[in-house]
Amino acid sequence: MIRVDLITGFLGSGKTTFLKRYARYLTAQGQKIGILENDYGAVNVDMLLLQELEREGCGLDMVAGACDADCHKRRFKTKLIAMGMSGYDRVLIEPSGVFDVDEFFDVLYEEPLDRWYEIGSVIAVVDANLEDGLSESADYLLASQLANAGVVVLSKTQLATAAEREATVRHMEQALLQVQCRKDLRGRLLEKDWDALTDSDFARVMHSGADDQSFVKRGTTDDSGFRSLYFINKPYTAAQLEAAAKQAFAGEACGKIFRVKGFVRDGDGWLEFNATRQSTAVTPIAAGQDIVIVIGEQLNEAAVAALFG
Repeated sequence: MIRVDLITGFLGSGKTTFLKRYARYLTAQGQKIGILENDYGAVNVDMLLLQELEREGCGLDMVAGACDADCHKRRFKTKLIAMGMSGYDRVLIEPSGVFDVDEFFDVLYEEPLDRWYEIGSVIAVVDANLEDGLSESADYLLASQLANAGVVVLSKTQLATAAEREATVRHMEQALLQVQCRKDLRGRLLEKDWDALTDSDFARVMHSGADDQSFVKRGTTDDSGFRSLYFINKPYTAAQLEAAAKQAFAGEACGKIFRVKGFVRDGDGWLEFNATRQSTAVTPIAAGQDIVIVIGEQLNEAAVAALFG
């Protein structure tokens, strides 16, 4: 049977970056890897970020977003059926940061997927300097991702102090308690600078499995208040986009902004832009497109458009 790993995590946690490192480890072990980008958005920026893996031999596909949850689930299942015929040893699924983890389990237990696939590892990626003051909906999404994770990988540990990392762990524990989940979180942590990850660390992730914990359900992502706004064909410079992002994060006029991501031109090349409230990264990338995506909760569309549109 084909193993399926789910790499989940809240908005801006670093899922795509971790997926690239993990996929390279798996291919180095001789495994044939398929990657499924599973996003609710109408435009999937992360597909461009993974093009280099496709050139290195990984299969790459996506579930088109911009539809309701039932439609999205059907598309998810259809893609997995197609991928089941491609000879993969392992499929890595990276969903949206506001993904309902139940969808993953529900789909894999349906026919014919239950005869082709088995659950490998459920991996939750969490920023080591997790933002304080998350809403109830955001904390619920965080807890739902943590509850079933076989391993919780902290990201950007080199940018967080020991006190900030400990505050993040306590935040996660409190989020779990709010949904009546008694998970032993600390026993599942992988807390290490990603540049120092070894084959043994990745082997631990690969064999971490899933942790079948019960917790109190609270609705779906459809009623959570999270939205994505897209701005296409706007020729920003990196400095202009960083200034707009800082202004969006600074107050509440735009709503609760969690992430600004996209691409900007750099002469004849491209730069990837990725900003959260805690940090901003601008890095060269082989291919891009003129698009910026603003992701948040209870967004004021007019105010966001005034900054980015």
